[in-house]
Amino acid sequence: MEQTLTKKEQTRNRILDAAGQGFRSQGYAGIGVDGIAKAAGVTSGAFYAHFGSKDAAFQEALIAGLGEVIEEVPKFQRKSGLSWVTDFADYYLGRPHRDDLACGCAMTTLTPEMARASKELRKIYELKMGEIADIFAEGLADGSKTNRLGRAWAMLAVLTGGLNITRAVDTPDLANYIADSLKKTVVQIAGETRDLNV
Repeated sequence: MEQTLTKKEQTRNRILDAAGQGFRSQGYAGIGVDGIAKAAGVTSGAFYAHFGSKDAAFQEALIAGLGEVIEEVPKFQRKSGLSWVTDFADYYLGRPHRDDLACGCAMTTLTPEMARASKELRKIYELKMGEIADIFAEGLADGSKTNRLGRAWAMLAVLTGGLNITRAVDTPDLANYIADSLKKTVVQIAGETRDLNV
């Protein structure tokens, strides 16, 4: 049975969604509290009542965004079986995902912000990305646990860095060429996969 959210919880979620989309599409420096509040349909005062500061909202948006990845990757693994890496790479580097900064993956859009983030925030990022790497490694078949985890981190680096490059170039055909090359690379790095439905 689904729990009905209170009006306060609904408002907080709306602000968090607006913050997440704003940070992903414009970067931390590109959007302020007023912009987030306006996108959420609330006052700046309401924003501060729920989050206290822009930094706090960014932290919550980062946790929520990486949490989405933690939730979604196992769905790809279960649905696609042995072809989960190919299917995930097709989605991740595909045109619809490339074109959607605001609702795209937080791994790609928020990772560049971490170089300037506080030690506390980088620690949160590291822990969440570690969870994601573990999920990737769980879906790989060959090698020791250490070997699989290393390949998982390499796959994540290719996917996130590659997606940024495909978004940065101006020529659509070049973006498609890069994406296709990266998909092949991710599949090669992955090697044999495990069917987690078994």
